[in-house]
Amino acid sequence: MIPPRFPVTPEQIDRVVAVFYAAVRRHEVLGPVFGNHVTDWPAHEEKIARFWKNAILYERNYGGNPMQVHLAAGDVRAAHFAPWLALFDETLRRTLPAETAAAWSTLAHRIGAGLRMGVEDLRERRPGPFILR
Repeated sequence: MIPPRFPVTPEQIDRVVAVFYAAVRRHEVLGPVFGNHVTDWPAHEEKIARFWKNAILYERNYGGNPMQVHLAAGDVRAAHFAPWLALFDETLRRTLPAETAAAWSTLAHRIGAGLRMGVEDLRERRPGPFILR
């Protein structure tokens, strides 16, 4: 059995996901974007909790493709990831011990950067040469 990336329980993951998506639904920018696609919030939250349990606890019960989902949505923009991560960080700080929140935040920012770059490069690319960052 692979040890978790950092100490967190499945119940803590479920709590973070629930608190986060309650905040997303109220968010002036993110709420409408999610509202365009999520019709069953409990099912969505359960799926995202499985994603995090896989990423952190190495449970093998998530088989989705987040990049594909974000690209297929059509209205997810690279600019949405900064407020998403800020809201997620706030949720982590409010619901978890500081060390666990910091570790999860680092992982979320790494995943978020990859998704943001994918959305930007694959959908929002402007004509011209590649810009190296």
